[in-house]
Amino acid sequence: MSQGREVAGGNGPPVEDGEGGEAIRQEVEIASPAVLTAISGNLRTYGRALGIELGMRGNTLLLAGERARVLRAKIVMGDMASVMERVPDLTDVDIARALAAAADDPTLDLQALFGEGVVIPARKKAIFAKGITQRLYINAIRSHDLTFGIGPAGTGKTYLAMALAVQALLERRCKRIVLARPAVEAGERLGFLPGDLAEKVNPYLRPLYDALFDMMDAEKASALIARGNVEVAPLAFMRGRTLNDSFIILDEAQNATSDQMRMFLTRLGYSSKAVVTGDVTQVDLPSGQRSGLAEARELLGGVEGIAFCKFTEVDVVRHPLVQRIVVAYDRRDAMLAALKAQRASTAAEPPKE
Repeated sequence: MSQGREVAGGNGPPVEDGEGGEAIRQEVEIASPAVLTAISGNLRTYGRALGIELGMRGNTLLLAGERARVLRAKIVMGDMASVMERVPDLTDVDIARALAAAADDPTLDLQALFGEGVVIPARKKAIFAKGITQRLYINAIRSHDLTFGIGPAGTGKTYLAMALAVQALLERRCKRIVLARPAVEAGERLGFLPGDLAEKVNPYLRPLYDALFDMMDAEKASALIARGNVEVAPLAFMRGRTLNDSFIILDEAQNATSDQMRMFLTRLGYSSKAVVTGDVTQVDLPSGQRSGLAEARELLGGVEGIAFCKFTEVDVVRHPLVQRIVVAYDRRDAMLAALKAQRASTAAEPPKE
């Protein structure tokens, strides 16, 4: 545990007036040596996330900066120290992301954010949400039979859904996992693929296998696939089936057509749960063909029992560059959309005499 107090001076970081006025210093004592060591190696990163200056003296953190931010940071660092003591395998990126979110949102409870993780018996450590959106997403999947996770790549949509599916299967809350993906080429023309049907569609389904093998060892996963407890198949193979006692994940759903999405959603049987993930900005369907995911979002937004979770570039949990790349492309798309609208408006204007 930790405690904090306000101080007027000391050997901590320099104090400068911030935008909010008076600059102050605070101290937060860290009881756990392991937590203290972890924080000491990332003072600059964590200070930047909190919007303050961080220093250290002995087992005490020294916080300096604009008063409101420092007072908030004292609470956040105390909570984060308790979380780090309870969940020792958090990465530096996980911690920095949580600190930044908590610093900007006084309602965010770090204890709740890193509360109950996804515990998989075959995995050595639990899987925890890396942000408030992921926490809401996990809660939505647990409390709804149909959940949509929509947002850019790298936000953990498929990975978390897979973790919850594997947990449900191993705890016998479902009899099988069904993983589906539209077999649509991402802009390339792959041409003729040799081999049988399974070998032809395997490249499209590889990301789902990768996520599955990260949840459990390859031997156990392969045994579950062989017994039919885990099924990985192209979306087209879902037609005509009713999936009971199943946990179903449709990945890359932005590449499902309107008819395919309707077909998939009506496969849901008794005691089953479905998660649909995708990014409506990354549609690889032929030009002029509308994404079934975009349509479903419009049609089902107000339907009781269905949850929609929206991820943004802030939620990207891959390499930090990915977040900046997503922002750059979103900015480009917005400019193109504005230019297109301007051209359409100009074309609609009557000619001047």
